[in-house]
Amino acid sequence: MKQRICNVMLVVDDYDRAIEFFTAALGFVVHEDSHMGPGKRWVRLGPAGSAGAGIVLGKATTPEQQASIGNQTGGRVFLFLETDDFWRDYRRLEAKGARFTETPREEPYGMVVVFLDLYGNKWDLIGRHPETQP
Repeated sequence: MKQRICNVMLVVDDYDRAIEFFTAALGFVVHEDSHMGPGKRWVRLGPAGSAGAGIVLGKATTPEQQASIGNQTGGRVFLFLETDDFWRDYRRLEAKGARFTETPREEPYGMVVVFLDLYGNKWDLIGRHPETQP
């Protein structure tokens, strides 16, 4: 049997605001943006050139969903973004006003820093050493 995770859902308050953040700060591209009826869209985005899992934006429509915006994992790191150039992407995030919870640090596998997305979800930006590439 062959399986893969193709997308993850990120609960947001506004589609366009989220698209602006992920495309400007992270350099993501919008793979799909289809209207699905009144107030609902299928918005899928991800890193340019990546064949990996994408992010589907889901607009919160209930109080329970609204309460989870920015805290989808109970305060733990939610998503892990690997890059081929850690400092390039760190500087782009910094220039776009990303909030970091720490300074970049060296780990056995490479450089890493935790940053917060538009809503406060925690992400790891990871630049692996060549010898630790999967």
